[in-house]
Amino acid sequence: MDFENTIGLETHVQLKTATKMFCSCRLKTGCEPNVNVCPVCLGYPGALPVMNKEAVKLTCMSGMMLGCEINRHATFDRKNYFYPDMAKDYQISENGNPLCIGGGVEIETPGGRKFIRINHIHLEEDAAKINHYAQSSGVDFNRGGTPLMEIVSEPDMSSADEAIAYLTALKEMLVYAGVSDCNLEEGNMRSDVNISIRPVGSAKLGTKVEIKNMNSFKAIHAALEFEARRQRECMAHSIPIVQETRRWDAEAMETASMRSKENAHDYRYFPEPDLVPVELGEDLIESWRKLLPEKPEARRERMANEYGLTGYDAEVLAQAKERADYFEKAAAKAKKPKLLCNFFMSDVMSFFNENGFSAGTEEALAALFNLSTDGKINGPTLKELLPEVLRGEIADPEKAVAERGLGAVSDMAALEAFVEQAIAANPKSVADYKAGKKAAAGFFVGQVMKLSKGKADPKVVGPLVAKRLAAM
Repeated sequence: MDFENTIGLETHVQLKTATKMFCSCRLKTGCEPNVNVCPVCLGYPGALPVMNKEAVKLTCMSGMMLGCEINRHATFDRKNYFYPDMAKDYQISENGNPLCIGGGVEIETPGGRKFIRINHIHLEEDAAKINHYAQSSGVDFNRGGTPLMEIVSEPDMSSADEAIAYLTALKEMLVYAGVSDCNLEEGNMRSDVNISIRPVGSAKLGTKVEIKNMNSFKAIHAALEFEARRQRECMAHSIPIVQETRRWDAEAMETASMRSKENAHDYRYFPEPDLVPVELGEDLIESWRKLLPEKPEARRERMANEYGLTGYDAEVLAQAKERADYFEKAAAKAKKPKLLCNFFMSDVMSFFNENGFSAGTEEALAALFNLSTDGKINGPTLKELLPEVLRGEIADPEKAVAERGLGAVSDMAALEAFVEQAIAANPKSVADYKAGKKAAAGFFVGQVMKLSKGKADPKVVGPLVAKRLAAM
């Protein structure tokens, strides 16, 4: 019997706020354990939570980016469980009335575009972090209370590749909206992965297995591939698949059972008595909607049409909002924006990849490029000055060119004189050329560049050299 996968993801995203969800403790990574804590996030008796409005705003903005309906009346609940990472023995979350409902993400698959539905997005507080050492374990409550958005998809994915495509698109949109850094290495984006199998063509879902707290796309892909094989092997040998929570063992490259899977009633949810409902008016929601950026997919299509880009170039440029913004601001001031794109995709992107994002202004980049397209500097000078412009060391490229005497030699008579001088000074190379060593022409181009102190344009010098040698 042939089986198909049904995969759903519960993706937890730490929001980009200055303080925690229900207290004023700052959010900062890399601190000593348990320095950003207070009676609220440590669960002291009598300490009362105060809601972080910015977290509500960012969650709603995320929902708008993903096409969700914003719930005008949202409530918080207590999710009761006993574990060292939750000091008060319950987590404040949303169960019955989450902030965002519906929506989804469109992904590209070998069979065409596919829409992955989102069930809902709810807001909660993150748990503390448990650190394990050789002889002991410790709990760091610096992370405890961080605003955490949980995006729950429908089981619409059928392969590990689709799951990664969904997560990639999700991450891109959330970073674009500025709601989270979505840095997987720092743990501010992680997923619980749910997978089951069913006979091909069946409408009934199989028994679900959950793989907890995955914070690497590579690990998620490998875990889904393994679990799909394991469940098929169970069916082949008439071994029942049980609803359970498993973990991913990266060394053994397999999942391992942790515990039987809890259901919602196991957490004894009840309304949070210390928080009032969130009531959202239309004016407030619309004010947040106006803050949303252009969606990445729409931007890719627009940039491809506007600048004549290939699909690949548009994909790369639009992938990071900050980089795309930088390019478009520079292109708006460039005399030949389509040519700027080619230069940006090669030299500028290469600089960013090696040195990180630039501190230079878009105006300076456009001004430097305009000097090149106007013929005021040559290609080598353009490449020479680019790093200084991108590092913010040159604010006025035209002034820098004048002060350093880097202006291009464009006078044809002067260039022809340089060619004559180079040929006269190197009779042996002339003889080599006449003997069939055509590479000698490149030598003369280099000599002219030296004589012009790098100010000549090699694209102009080459034909002049070739013409003069052919006449000999």
